[in-house]
Amino acid sequence: MKTIGLIGGMSWESSVEYYRIINEEVKKRLGRLHSAKCLLYSVDFEEIERFQSEGKWEEAGNLLGDVALSLEKGGADFIVICTNTMHKVVENIEKKINIPILHIADATAKQIKKLNVKTIGLLGTKYTMEQDFYKTRIESNGIKVLIPNDSERELVNKVIYNELCLGSIQQSSRDYYKKVIKNLVNNGAEGIILGCTEIGLLIKQEDSEVPLFDTAEIHAIESVKTALGK
Repeated sequence: MKTIGLIGGMSWESSVEYYRIINEEVKKRLGRLHSAKCLLYSVDFEEIERFQSEGKWEEAGNLLGDVALSLEKGGADFIVICTNTMHKVVENIEKKINIPILHIADATAKQIKKLNVKTIGLLGTKYTMEQDFYKTRIESNGIKVLIPNDSERELVNKVIYNELCLGSIQQSSRDYYKKVIKNLVNNGAEGIILGCTEIGLLIKQEDSEVPLFDTAEIHAIESVKTALGK
C-alpha cells in the first residue's frame, strides 16, 4: 500500500470527510483491521483565503508547494490536494516535489465519462466556476461545462465561505442550491459537479434529478485506488 499525502484544512470540514472516506474505502477493499497509510498536513485556511481574495496565487502556490515537499519528505508517495479551488496552483506545487499529484478534476472527469454524461453543470467557489483552470481540465475530456448565472454564482460562493467552511448547514441554502441545480438542468446539464469539497455536506443525491458528482468522495476513493495500485 502506498502512502497518501493529504493537503487539507481548506476547509477542515471537508478534510474530515476525506479521512473518513479513505479509511472506509480501504477497509471495504481489504477487510479486517486495514486502514489507510496517509499523512495529513492541515493548513490555516485563513491564510489561504487571504491569498485567494487578494489574488496572490503565486504566494499560495509556494506555500502549498512547501507543504507538499514536507509530505514527500515524510514518506508520501503521491499528493492529494483536498480542495478544488487550489488546483489552480497545481503547477506551482508540482515544481517543488518529485512525486505525482492526483488531480481532482481528472478523477471527476473519469466518473462523468463512465456515466456517458456529455454536458455537466459546475458548482463551486467563484474561482472554480469562473476561471479556466478547472473547466478546461474537464472540457479536455470532451465534456461541455455549464455554470450558473452571475447572481447565482455570487450566492453559491457566499454559502461556501460564510456557511459550509464554518460547519453551518442551512436548509435555506440547500433550497437555493437545489434551485440553481434545477436551472442548470433546464439549460441542458445532464449531471452536476459538486466542485467544492464542502458542497457534499449540504447537497445529496436526493436533492437532484440528475447524477451528482461529489468531488470530495470521488477524489478520496480514487486516492485509495492509486494507493492500492488499482
